[in-house]
Amino acid sequence: MAILVDQTKTVIVQGITGREGSARAKLMKDYGTRLVAGVTPGKKGADVHGIPVYDSVAQAWENVGPIDISVVFIPAPLVKNAAMEAIAAGVKLLVLIPDRVPLYDAMEIAAFARRYGAGFIGPNTLGVISPGKALLGMIGGRAASAREWFQPGPVGVISRSGGMTSAISYYLTQAGLGQSTIVHVGGDAVIGMREADVLRQFEEDEATRAVVLFGEIGTTQEEEVAALVKEGKFTKPVVAFVGGKAAKSGTRFSHAGAIVEGKRGSHETKVEALLDAGCRVVNTFEEIFAETAKVLRET
Repeated sequence: MAILVDQTKTVIVQGITGREGSARAKLMKDYGTRLVAGVTPGKKGADVHGIPVYDSVAQAWENVGPIDISVVFIPAPLVKNAAMEAIAAGVKLLVLIPDRVPLYDAMEIAAFARRYGAGFIGPNTLGVISPGKALLGMIGGRAASAREWFQPGPVGVISRSGGMTSAISYYLTQAGLGQSTIVHVGGDAVIGMREADVLRQFEEDEATRAVVLFGEIGTTQEEEVAALVKEGKFTKPVVAFVGGKAAKSGTRFSHAGAIVEGKRGSHETKVEALLDAGCRVVNTFEEIFAETAKVLRET
């Protein structure tokens, strides 16, 4: 099993005729994702890597059947309209790749998604991969690399950093620890699925025996994870590393989703909350893999 995506989910790419959309559609198709259509207004009848293109999501749905997921490669100022179009057409999960999506646009997307019972990953995300099954977005860069770097197994991965999403999963593979699903939740301050939301899905996934969490300073996502674990709503082992230990109050740490204000969202408060909940918090990146192997032996 896996969460969010597997080989049965039907997927479209909005913005498929653009440079990034076309390149990443090839990556997803080559990996084995069930990519059934692309959408670019005014491009109906085009063909991208053997994938038919339609003018709208509703038109794609009419021609290829129900669509589970849309991966959005649209310029940031246009993401809101593209996301709302997909949600209104019936798509229940979106992966919003672009960064610099306006804050209020992300908030409007979130409100619109709630109204329609939909969800989204990102904005500012590399995407999601369930190794050996399907890939959404741009993780791995090339299908051959994604197959080599990420292997099926019992470890769920959640990260707020795109680079660390790939790095942690690669080194897990090198340590002989395969992954069930790898999720880059996105680096912006306002995102769709937060770390705790992904954990809830991993709780229901029989293939996931433990989760590795790469957190960062800023926002309260890691505190939300700690609360979920402490309340018994997530019962599997969590191995956590929180970046940004040396950052001071007011520091902007790499992106908009990582700003420390006073003690809110600080490294200290996050580590304290996670430890209090019983998570395995490691102090260095290298410790992640030995600790993960240890918890798997114990469960």
